[in-house]
Amino acid sequence: MSAFFARIGLAAAAAVVAAWVSASAPAAARTPRVVATVAPVHSLVSMVTAGAAAPYLLLRGGASPHSYSMAPSDSRALAEADLIVWVGEGLETFLRKPLATLAGHARVIELAEVEGMTLLARRDGGVWSEGAAGRGPGNGEARGHGDDHGHGHGHGHGHGNTDPHLWLDTGNAAKTVDAVAAALAGLDPENATLYRANAAAARTRLAALSHGIAETLLPVRSRPFVVFHDAWQYFEREFGLSAAGSIAVSPERAPGARRLAEIRDRIRSAGVVCVFSEPQFPPSLVDTVVRGTAARRATLDPLGAALVPGPALYEDLMQGLAADLLSCLRRDRR
Repeated sequence: MSAFFARIGLAAAAAVVAAWVSASAPAAARTPRVVATVAPVHSLVSMVTAGAAAPYLLLRGGASPHSYSMAPSDSRALAEADLIVWVGEGLETFLRKPLATLAGHARVIELAEVEGMTLLARRDGGVWSEGAAGRGPGNGEARGHGDDHGHGHGHGHGHGNTDPHLWLDTGNAAKTVDAVAAALAGLDPENATLYRANAAAARTRLAALSHGIAETLLPVRSRPFVVFHDAWQYFEREFGLSAAGSIAVSPERAPGARRLAEIRDRIRSAGVVCVFSEPQFPPSLVDTVVRGTAARRATLDPLGAALVPGPALYEDLMQGLAADLLSCLRRDRR
């Protein structure tokens, strides 16, 4: 061996030894590649992966999950993913086929299928019954996953009657971080303790967040408002707010003249204080329905389009929603 080293020289010998050591040493474990679809879900996933690796965000900026077209970089991210977290077909309709064709080896968490997740039925029509969050059968009733929903639960069956904006409930957010931590612990046992500790810390922050928002919104809980489309009932229900209706029945279908007239009548009859638009949709319809009424107008964003993606986004989003609601609904606003 020494004669061999003498012939090839010291530098070359060092390179050979390094190669032998590298070949014989165990390979460093690679942290799982994680993809999350929308920014609030990505934020919850990022809370769990902090200190390991940052997840890939599929829908950036103001992109709407109701009308998204994937970029080549998104396709690559799905193909290379070890874990994909999405809400379900009720929100990211575009993702059903790519999950089947690109993400064959990835573990998939469909949040609408997570055990214990609170799911609310889609509300019928654009004008809702009296009372906070329009509760009642067929009008936003709550049900945990595992109840008889009247539709399929298996992957690919969809949740056609379920409101998909489930992240706007902090209890569902806590279920999300738990599900992600459990999946990552199975995929990456070396970092399992980290993932579980991160999830526990996130649950503590989410509980404090819920308490703080409830305190913030207490003075305006009974003040009625109208939203652009029905994306808010999880938030309304958790914090006891009084939504009176939505302008659009669905984000894919523009409302007709009759619907706009119904909403304008509702604004007047219910004493609606605020009508909220969303940055993902044109504000002109809001201008139309508030014209000739005493209602104020403002903007609510369920996706946090203007926020920086990452672990802090979810809390910033929820606190921002509370601040925007308070600002528009409070009596002393000038």
